[in-house]
Amino acid sequence: MDTDTLTKTVIGCAIEVHRNLGPGLLESSYETCLIYELSKIGLSAKNQVELPIYYKDQYINTGYRLDILLPNKLIIELKVVDKLLPIHSAQLITYMKLAEISTGLLINFNVLKLVDGIKRFNS
Repeated sequence: MDTDTLTKTVIGCAIEVHRNLGPGLLESSYETCLIYELSKIGLSAKNQVELPIYYKDQYINTGYRLDILLPNKLIIELKVVDKLLPIHSAQLITYMKLAEISTGLLINFNVLKLVDGIKRFNS
């Protein structure tokens, strides 16, 4: 599946989760439900994937974790905040660089309409 189709599919699944749960829950609730929706349609998504830093010829585990990863294709960073800030975008862009994945979705579930809380990034 190409990344455009993949991101549209993921966004559709996220909208389904938001439609059923609405805003106001913990990030982990949305993460678990989104993983369920993605697996239901046959996508191999992994959550809470460790992301080590490669520094001076070695990998260092610093505790960074990707919320959701579709291996070699897409990073999904979830938020439950009043407003997405530049630091949230910077976090996802850094994760994409470290993981060498060129596409990312930043999804804030704490909005009335989910489309208002979605940003796509390409490197």
